Amino acid sequence: MILSHKYKFIFIKTAKTAGTSIEVFLSQHCGPEDIVTPIAPPVEGHRPRNYEGFINPISEILQRPAKIFSALQRAVTSREKFYNHMPAREVRNRVPADVWNGYFKFCVERNPWDKVLSHYHMHAAREGGSLPLDEYLARGRFPINYFRYTDRSGTKIIVDRVLRYENLLAKLGEMFSQLNIPFDGSLRVAAKSEYRTDRRPYQQVFNDQHRRIVEKAFAKEIELHGYHF
Repeated sequence: MILSHKYKFIFIKTAKTAGTSIEVFLSQHCGPEDIVTPIAPPVEGHRPRNYEGFINPISEILQRPAKIFSALQRAVTSREKFYNHMPAREVRNRVPADVWNGYFKFCVERNPWDKVLSHYHMHAAREGGSLPLDEYLARGRFPINYFRYTDRSGTKIIVDRVLRYENLLAKLGEMFSQLNIPFDGSLRVAAKSEYRTDRRPYQQVFNDQHRRIVEKAFAKEIELHGYHF
């Protein structure tokens, strides 16, 4: 997650959508007063800063009274006011209203079948390459993102723009131009891209059962963005 006072934007990081590469790039252009959250494990070139601070739990308690104890516990024990993969609605609770309303807020989303295949390759590589696709799908732990950029109902997008991963560099170029962020058409980093060696498209990998599993898990994202297999 990045909040830039220098360029007046808020970047909400989603899963398996080149978010780390975008963060590394943006962190090198952000000003000294901007907020850049850490990445774990750290990535060369990424420069986190200003993410720690006191958490005022009142706004979060008002929105979710049943969670009063967890909100108070976070306020007392956590030193990370802002963190990686922080949902937009939580960022909204922790920044001044004029910042939330006046800054350009964006994130990236990706075709869910392609996203799941990328996620599978990452986990398979981390487990020594011996993870069968069926076993991964049976676990049901998928890179679902919609809650990171929607309201609590999951039906209303609360960021200003959701960029499509499928034409990411072109859309980043347009947006960075509007924000006056220097960009030559390349992020110059491809973080976490080393996991996937099989570059076949997902249509050649997933059978009908696999397709339906992903379709069910990502029903909200498919509805929000109109993705098709």
